[in-house]
Amino acid sequence: MHRSPRLAATALLGTALLTLVPLSPAYARSLPAVGATAETAALYDDEDGGNANADDPAIWRDDAHPGRSLVVATAKEGGLRVYGLDAALVQSVPAPSPATEDDAPGRFNNVDLVTGLRTPAGRADVAVVSDRGNDRLRVYRIDPSRRGGPLKDVTDPAAAPVFSADQAEINEQRTAYGLATWQDRSTGRSYALVSRRDTTDLALLELRPTAAGTVGYRLVRTLSLPSSFRLPDGTSWTPCGEPGELPQVEGMVVDPENGTLYAGQEDVGIWRLPAGLDGRPVLVDKVREYGIPGTYDPETEECAPGTDPGFGGRRLAADVEGLTLLGKPGGHGYLMASGQGDNSFALYGREVSGRNAYKGGFRVTAVSADLDGSEECDGAAALDKPLGARYPHGLLVVQDGHETSASGSEEGREATGFKFVDLRAVKDAAGL
Repeated sequence: MHRSPRLAATALLGTALLTLVPLSPAYARSLPAVGATAETAALYDDEDGGNANADDPAIWRDDAHPGRSLVVATAKEGGLRVYGLDAALVQSVPAPSPATEDDAPGRFNNVDLVTGLRTPAGRADVAVVSDRGNDRLRVYRIDPSRRGGPLKDVTDPAAAPVFSADQAEINEQRTAYGLATWQDRSTGRSYALVSRRDTTDLALLELRPTAAGTVGYRLVRTLSLPSSFRLPDGTSWTPCGEPGELPQVEGMVVDPENGTLYAGQEDVGIWRLPAGLDGRPVLVDKVREYGIPGTYDPETEECAPGTDPGFGGRRLAADVEGLTLLGKPGGHGYLMASGQGDNSFALYGREVSGRNAYKGGFRVTAVSADLDGSEECDGAAALDKPLGARYPHGLLVVQDGHETSASGSEEGREATGFKFVDLRAVKDAAGL
């Protein structure tokens, strides 16, 4: 979740988390509502809760027993959580301890999967995680029959920082942030695409299995997205933030059918570019706040807004987060993104030839006092395949950044979690 300054028209939620009041709340209210079918137990971002903060999920399908599929999710300093399809906890994996008491602790930000990774011992399914605290990737082999839990850490001990030169630079926390995996069908090689916190930098890393059974990586190339933009009236605009902070990317996903990367630049919009980072980025859609000038006030740590020039989009309220794919093979289906600012989800066509046209949207709302909706959604994952009797039409998992269920949270504690949603209900509600 992005905790940089917002425009001054804000409301305090939780503990000093500022969220921009959407420019057009009526739009979000007009979207169809979908209820979750299950939720995970609340995670608490405090000492008693192990500083656990839900962030990003991924869905692993057990092809032999689809009803035993798993959800792997990050909890920042709380490490990883693995859940069954009933949303019950299966395994908890701690984040690494700090190198010294003066260094940043491990902090797992985003997760994605690689199925059938080629290793010297054969094919393996792995979860790849961005460790923001240590500026590294961590890799976990998935084996549902393994005693003690399905995840086993197979990270190469020699894995180097992704962006930082040394520990001092790591401690500044301009480190590995968003993450998406990609398997190049033309070569069979597997990659991770990683964004850098508080910058516009993206890195392409090739995953490298070793003879020892571990997995490392090597840097292939980097690319920086724009940080300032020429507006239609000829002026230049940069999203307001703390001094030295650039508009970062977190939510990312790669379309496996055509190797297209979609990257959510939080205060700007959704970019489309080749996953190899070797082509020109195209802005698919903008957030509503695009183009609004702001002046940072260090005393309030907020941005005082200027006049809206009317150059923003209509469907996404910053931050844009939680990019995932829905649909069928052959390049058809949908790109989904969450708009944190108004708790909505937007759907776009996956066809590049159709310029990723907007197809509709929805909200995930409360079912009861014991099962609330999704607010301030940070991460999301969809799998459009049968997952046993519980989800025969597929599953959507979304992060809930403001857990309020009567049975899942405690008053006075910042709580987050994950909601499980029947994918057919989403498609029916959105008319897909």
